[in-house]
Amino acid sequence: MLDVVLSFAVILIVFLVLPLIIGQTEHKVMAHMQSRLGPMYAGGFHGWAQLIADGVKFAQKEDVIPAAADRRIFMIAPGVALVPYLVVLIAIPIDRGLVAVDLDLGLFFVLAVMGIGVLGSIMAGWASANKYSVLGGMRSAAQLMSYELPLVLAASSVAMAAGTLSIPGIVEAWQWWWLPWQAIGGVVFFLAGLAELRRPPFDMPIAESEIIMGPMTEYTGMRFALFMLAEYAGIVVLSFLTTVLFLGGWHGPFLPGWLWTLVKVFVLAFVVIWLRVTYPRLREDQLQKLAWAGLVPLALLQLALTGVVKVLI
Repeated sequence: MLDVVLSFAVILIVFLVLPLIIGQTEHKVMAHMQSRLGPMYAGGFHGWAQLIADGVKFAQKEDVIPAAADRRIFMIAPGVALVPYLVVLIAIPIDRGLVAVDLDLGLFFVLAVMGIGVLGSIMAGWASANKYSVLGGMRSAAQLMSYELPLVLAASSVAMAAGTLSIPGIVEAWQWWWLPWQAIGGVVFFLAGLAELRRPPFDMPIAESEIIMGPMTEYTGMRFALFMLAEYAGIVVLSFLTTVLFLGGWHGPFLPGWLWTLVKVFVLAFVVIWLRVTYPRLREDQLQKLAWAGLVPLALLQLALTGVVKVLI
């Protein structure tokens, strides 16, 4: 019983700390890459207090609910967007034996729960009684339906290679030569995950230059902050899943296993930020074409390659 309590305590700490660290990192990386001076000044040395300033700003803002909104759905939507990422972390191993719950169908579980998080944006868009928000919610739904298929197909290829749906089992079965073998699936999984998180360049549901902030247009204060926290928590979860499925998780020389996992997670989080800074937003037709004409055929190709290699070995 004590082990279970400690495991959940560690997961809660990771859930509360890592998204904040990645949020602060995004401020600094974007400041350097785009010569943004603002985030480099708050608090003095290298803008160390920028994240604190953001938190104080959100806490001071008035909590407003539109008169025509569906109040109950409007209020619970940020929680629906955030909580699934906390639930997913219970099935992701940080090191050998360091996982809260080792589920036999762990991969199926995390993919199903990750899909629930997107529903928070759809609920927020519908409940806000705002045409921009509704349009953003519809775009979120279309994006979820398009990118869920390549995400699941890519994850299926590595599960087929390992012969198990248990995430710790997949990491245990991982070999270094899986890197080139599963590279296509890894890229497809990562890009599809970014699209489900609505991160740039896949941020058409938000697209502030077109529809203000999409589903989050009517949100203020701490509810808006919860949506922001859900975005960074999603980056953490996506980076963890890509690490344990395609990059070997805790496998690596010299360093402790948990440290290798965290290093890989932070490298992937940096790539997420780098993509945001580098590429412009895709148009809606480009976004759908990438999913159906690009990622789905590549995911099917990866499945075929995995089947051929499994037969040969």
